[in-house]
Amino acid sequence: MIPYFLIMAVEVMLIIDVIRNGRNQLWIMALVFLPGPATIAYLVLEVYPRLQGNRHVRTARAKAVAAINPEREVRAARDALDLADTAANRIRLADALAALGRYGEALPLLREAIQRGPLDMRTGEKLARAEYETGDAAGALATLEANPPASAQSDRDRQSLLRARILEALGRKEEALELYADLVTRLPGEEGRCRYAALLIDQGWNKKAIAVLEEVESRMKRLDRQQRAAEADMYRWAMDKLRALRAER
Repeated sequence: MIPYFLIMAVEVMLIIDVIRNGRNQLWIMALVFLPGPATIAYLVLEVYPRLQGNRHVRTARAKAVAAINPEREVRAARDALDLADTAANRIRLADALAALGRYGEALPLLREAIQRGPLDMRTGEKLARAEYETGDAAGALATLEANPPASAQSDRDRQSLLRARILEALGRKEEALELYADLVTRLPGEEGRCRYAALLIDQGWNKKAIAVLEEVESRMKRLDRQQRAAEADMYRWAMDKLRALRAER
């Protein structure tokens, strides 16, 4: 009996999917009168191709591959560098190492790549990030200031977020707060808001921090479970802090 109800539930979900996504109405007839074969066919022909193109599914798949074999890209990048010692291959290996948090290993590769040609905006930003992550905040700020200007707003905002983190590490917290306050009006995702809230709390601005974290909470509720899972630790921190701050009021 239970398998029967499970099959019926799947059938209903697929029929709703047909209607919601404007698929050919013949699928409804097929799902009603040929439930087994039609279910398989619909999943293969209609659902699977959509999942392949879904950004969140691609991200989840990439994370799964990285979790199973985290050194895969590092090995591939090392092989490419062994075959051709170019600036591009050095940057590729540095990217693979940085993705694993191994900024100390990425740093000399980025410096050597930059020595081989003119400093471009993206490589300069990567170098500044590696310097910051290895504890050289002053060097990171100098690198950012020497970096060619970004033309796209998204690039400027990403670099400004890094600059705010660097300024915070250097103790220039008022400047960092000003940057965060501006960035959170444009940045996608919630990293900027969470870092802004954390610095507000550090500076004793709890009321402002609550307002920022309530915005994070509101935006988080609009995401599905898969989207929230991608930044689970950040959202957990934000909600824990928000509950603690509300309890203090």
